[in-house]
Amino acid sequence: MSDAAIDRSGTLEVGRLAVGSIGHHAGGWWGMMTLIATEGFLFVYLEFSYYYFASHYGREWLPSELPSFRLSGPGTVILILSSVAAWWGERGGKSGSRLKLLAGLFIALVLGVVFVALQLREWSDKPFTLASHSYASTYFVVTGFHMAHVIAGLLALAVLILWSGLGYFDRARFAPVSIGIVYWHFVDVVWLTVFVAFYVTPYLR
Repeated sequence: MSDAAIDRSGTLEVGRLAVGSIGHHAGGWWGMMTLIATEGFLFVYLEFSYYYFASHYGREWLPSELPSFRLSGPGTVILILSSVAAWWGERGGKSGSRLKLLAGLFIALVLGVVFVALQLREWSDKPFTLASHSYASTYFVVTGFHMAHVIAGLLALAVLILWSGLGYFDRARFAPVSIGIVYWHFVDVVWLTVFVAFYVTPYLR
């Protein structure tokens, strides 16, 4: 019996094993969309708690020293650049360039690690702890949940780099890369909403 696989155009290719998911019809793609929707609502609820407290208690609820852009600003730019790198690598991979795919994923991974380091430094510089008051609890819970998602995304990028290096992907079998990268974009978009909530809106009052 001959081996067979179906490429993105639906063409049956005889002689290749059907390894990996194909395009947006892959079960993993829809699984990731479901995960993103679920986690997206989680952050909506978390950020709602922030806006609820801020709208009810006003300026007195915020810390005396408003959140600084010194670390959060560069961290935000770095996270956006990591998404750009992942997107660039994905485009390279889809065009058949393993080198661009590996370079894009690696740059995204490094920038993500830098973001984590900046966020840890930001946490250590805070004059309050998780249990200090409701603002502190809200801040550390929301940014902590986001940090957990960033770390999950970094692990996914690391696995994709390994599998890409081993030659697991090609133009027909590329769904795992797209699935991992769309999660990374989700993590970045969530951070933008967290950044606006905690770092921008206090200055708009």
